[in-house]
Amino acid sequence: MSMAQDILFERKDGLAVTTLNRPGALNALTLEMCEAYDRQLVSWAADESVRAVVIKGAGERAFCAGGDVRAIWQAGKKGEALTADFFRAEYRMNRRIEVFPKPHIAFLDGVTMGGGVGISLHGHHRVATERTLIAMPETGIGLFPDVGGTHFLSRLPGGLGLYLGLTGARMKAADALYAGFATHYVPSNRLDEVETELAKADDIDAVLRDLSEDPGPAPLAEHRAAIERCFVQDSVEAALDALAAEPGDWAAKTLITLKERCSPTSLKVTFEALRRAAKLDFDAAMVMEYRLSQAFMAGHDFYEGIRALLIDKDNAPAWDPASLAGVTDDLVEAHFAPPAAGELSFD
Repeated sequence: MSMAQDILFERKDGLAVTTLNRPGALNALTLEMCEAYDRQLVSWAADESVRAVVIKGAGERAFCAGGDVRAIWQAGKKGEALTADFFRAEYRMNRRIEVFPKPHIAFLDGVTMGGGVGISLHGHHRVATERTLIAMPETGIGLFPDVGGTHFLSRLPGGLGLYLGLTGARMKAADALYAGFATHYVPSNRLDEVETELAKADDIDAVLRDLSEDPGPAPLAEHRAAIERCFVQDSVEAALDALAAEPGDWAAKTLITLKERCSPTSLKVTFEALRRAAKLDFDAAMVMEYRLSQAFMAGHDFYEGIRALLIDKDNAPAWDPASLAGVTDDLVEAHFAPPAAGELSFD
């Protein structure tokens, strides 16, 4: 076993195993973890003795709760380079998973949000458990659904991607499979068995198919018609109007979430990002996301969102602009401009 404190790599026969090892921080990703995993994937891709890769999280609470946004917040406050370096390294790692030539299997056992989605979604297999809780909650911290989220969400049918991206709605296993964030369901107490069988197997698909179970009905399916009515719209404002006209608790709660918990700038930029990403290939979407990340790092709402959620924990962010009406088309467009320090590039 080779070891960097926060990320572990080991071999089990033909299976390469990665463990995100920050359980006290819900396995949140640091710059060093992203860089280490990227390098390891390059090595494993070239190693003929590696048949497949498994990635999992330490502890029982989380697979990966996202990037270490507290560290990014602190760096941004000091004007340090982490606000660019982290996103650049994370997005390159996400892309490495997207093009990885061998089976990449993520055990989504526990909280899987933001960067945790990015380090799993672009691989071949994502195994949910009864502890899985998946979301892209970035609009609630003054950011946008990144890590390749714009590319994936923009391809979901019937307004589903826009709903998940704007609201940060949380999904358990059945919904995660329904929406495509997960590919299989296995109870958490059988993950060791899955790993053991994968280490011996030539047919990865067969192992996962044979050990998978039915997670039950997806609550999300019950709201699909309403989601389509409300989120297949030409603007965020139109979606809010549709929600206000939609009967039932689901629409009322969703409207409250968007109005009271989300950055208006994040909502409008996310809407436009998904519209554009639908026409982009993966690499172009990632270049766009890097532009957006740097615009948000130079703005106000990300720092205010992290302050309210993680620093002062008052859950009362003062967004600027404070309303959708204040988010002009010019402000949205400015987020898509190339960063002065240079574009994201891939090797």
